[in-house]
Amino acid sequence: MIRKIIYIDEQKCNGCGACAQACHEGAIGMVNGKAKLLRDDYCDGLGDCLPACPTDAISFVEREAAAYDHEAVMRNKAEKEQASSPAAFHSCLEQWPVQIKLVPVKAPYFDGAELLIAADCTAYAHAGFHEKFMKGHITVVGCPKLDAVDYSEKLTEIIRENDIKSVTVVRMEVPCCGGLEYAVKTALENSGKSIPWSVVTISTEGEILDI
Repeated sequence: MIRKIIYIDEQKCNGCGACAQACHEGAIGMVNGKAKLLRDDYCDGLGDCLPACPTDAISFVEREAAAYDHEAVMRNKAEKEQASSPAAFHSCLEQWPVQIKLVPVKAPYFDGAELLIAADCTAYAHAGFHEKFMKGHITVVGCPKLDAVDYSEKLTEIIRENDIKSVTVVRMEVPCCGGLEYAVKTALENSGKSIPWSVVTISTEGEILDI
């Protein structure tokens, strides 16, 4: 449909972000230091963002655009509010210590455990790490590049000596995290046990690339 919608002149935009804050619908975001209309269907065409722009980079145009979707905007707001609520930030850590070098080979919390083996950086990269990955799991973490050790020997003993139900590896997309995945694969093979396992890769932008 042809309708009135905002236009952002990137040449004039100074990246202050005032328009994104003024947009109640969440239609505007900051991308590479510039304001950008993220979704046509989030823009109601009322222009609350216009007076907030100090460089007059925003104007109205009439063009082919998706209709304003009030329900989608409300869902987006609800999801953001839920994600930022205090309840969304409770810890799902079920044991201590967590570093692979420090955890004991045998411990009561390993028996019957859904084991999460995560690269150190993943919890910082992915915002919902606790709820998405740690909840219901026993968590151990490490970085083969920083520790400069072969984790496979200790992980082999942990898997061999305890009743581990499953193993999930969460790694970053960077090459050095391949060492963690390889160590887990080796440990599973050397343990002599057949345990279901999976690998999840997180991008440097915090997105889940594959499951």
